[in-house]
Amino acid sequence: MTMQNTLGRYEVAAQEDRSAVRTKIVIPAQLRTSGMRSFQTVVNDLSLSGFSATALNRMHVGSICWLTLPGLESLQSEVVWWENGVAGCAFSNLLSPIVHDNILARYRGDGTYRG
Repeated sequence: MTMQNTLGRYEVAAQEDRSAVRTKIVIPAQLRTSGMRSFQTVVNDLSLSGFSATALNRMHVGSICWLTLPGLESLQSEVVWWENGVAGCAFSNLLSPIVHDNILARYRGDGTYRG
């Protein structure tokens, strides 16, 4: 399988997921852009293909970044948009539905952890 075919399948899956409702949520996390220090952020919504999070400093479209949610390994993603202190990012690899559901089960909309 070529890289082009792999990217094409991801793009199709990501676009299909974007048409689905994203889950609004509040999760304290860390975000780090390539070559920069990590900073505290809040994830505002989450889907299998990406997330939006608070990013007061401008994040440039196409930049690689890593999201670290409590209790999980860092998730590589790419900045898709930045507007008014919020960045929208697409995961480099789609989240497993099981991981996605576990994250949602652990947090209520107010950021309270339910362990």
